[in-house]
Amino acid sequence: MMDIRIPKLSGLEVVEQVRQKGYLGKIIILSGFSDFKYAQQAIRFGVEYYLTKPIDEDELTETILKIGEGLDKEAQQQKVMTQYLAKVRNSILSDLLEGTSNLSQKELIEINLYTEDYQVVIYEKYSHYSSSPSYRFSDLLKVTNDDNSSYESIVKDNNEILLLKGTFILNKFQEFLNRYEREVKPQVNSPLDSLFITYGRVVNSPADIHISYQEALRLLQRRFFCEHRQHTIGYDQLPDLTRHGTYELTSEKLQNYCERLTSFIQAAKRNQMAEALNELENDLYYATEDIPKIRLYLTDLYLSIKERLSHLYHNESIPFPGNAEIIKAIGEKYYLYEIILFFTEQFEVIMHAIGNPSSNSVMDDIIHYIEHNYMDNIKLETIAPLFGYNSSYLGKIFNKKVGMGFNMYVDLVRINQSKKLLSQTDLRVYEISEKVGYRNVDYFHTKFKKYVRQSPAEYRKAEKKL
Repeated sequence: MMDIRIPKLSGLEVVEQVRQKGYLGKIIILSGFSDFKYAQQAIRFGVEYYLTKPIDEDELTETILKIGEGLDKEAQQQKVMTQYLAKVRNSILSDLLEGTSNLSQKELIEINLYTEDYQVVIYEKYSHYSSSPSYRFSDLLKVTNDDNSSYESIVKDNNEILLLKGTFILNKFQEFLNRYEREVKPQVNSPLDSLFITYGRVVNSPADIHISYQEALRLLQRRFFCEHRQHTIGYDQLPDLTRHGTYELTSEKLQNYCERLTSFIQAAKRNQMAEALNELENDLYYATEDIPKIRLYLTDLYLSIKERLSHLYHNESIPFPGNAEIIKAIGEKYYLYEIILFFTEQFEVIMHAIGNPSSNSVMDDIIHYIEHNYMDNIKLETIAPLFGYNSSYLGKIFNKKVGMGFNMYVDLVRINQSKKLLSQTDLRVYEISEKVGYRNVDYFHTKFKKYVRQSPAEYRKAEKKL
């Protein structure tokens, strides 16, 4: 509410300056002058209300109430417009993800959707057992997303889809992945432990966004194959079916696994049994059938083993679960590794029941297993059940019999193998890192220097001089 006559500047001059600075509020001009030229100036500055003095209180009250009603109406219109624009934007994003958008580069620039690089990320709750709230994506990357400048978000088929836009946010996302995929995982049941993220490749054109989206979507469907406490999976981890070939779930292959596993159980060959289960896990990774069919295949395998052993040891009291219990147990597992662990636990019980207690040479079997599987994501928690131990107890006896901790032994096996590859091949350091079981080349450098007192490059150079 502004009088015309005030010290230094006139009320109209004040209004002119605040309008120039972007002030959009409602203004009432008070004046003792009824000259129309003042009203004309006020209108030019967006002033809708001009009252002459002396002020009539009823008129002022009526004006203020009228302004209030106008503000309420504007707020409602803005809300409707915001909702409408959000729907339109979601529709545009959906078209980009599906590869059906026909917007031009100019139109994408106008709505802040055109940039040099894109990447699609699907972000969802990871743990089926954790009730902890998840972080917002911007919290994870430690960025602000004002005006959707870094990424767009849309819920599609009950998944939160994120479209990352530009080099800055892509670099931030890569930094996050490097942190999140290191050996030290988030604390169990913490908010960070409740996340699961899939991501497609980086693309350089809006027309290719659908490629990145389809990759992320396929990875989400392959979550069944994730390892223990794996939180992220990217486009480079999609199986190369053209190079490796596919695995068909045939009855002949099922019978072959049934015969081999039955023989290993009878002979208490834990090492061979573990390797056969690992082979089965790898085969299923390349299966083209959907997850329910893979579960059914595994159920049939267990029931076939049960039937064969029941026939061979019909006089023994083997504590097999009932068929309905087996079907339920396998059906309720979220991940393939959980089903494989269920198999090994059951097979250990069977071996004890038919008179084959834990072998005295089980530690030799474990060491043999490590030396043949060091390139995988090998952990005490996943090894222990394969040989009939819990991880805590196995860790103690391993340390006692081998003279060092399990993780240190695995590191030494990997480092010794990497030394051979450095001296005998021309593979690049990052390739050797992957071959010996270290996904992150920086982590490999750290481990190598710890045990060899040289960097991989220094070691290779010294070996070539010999």
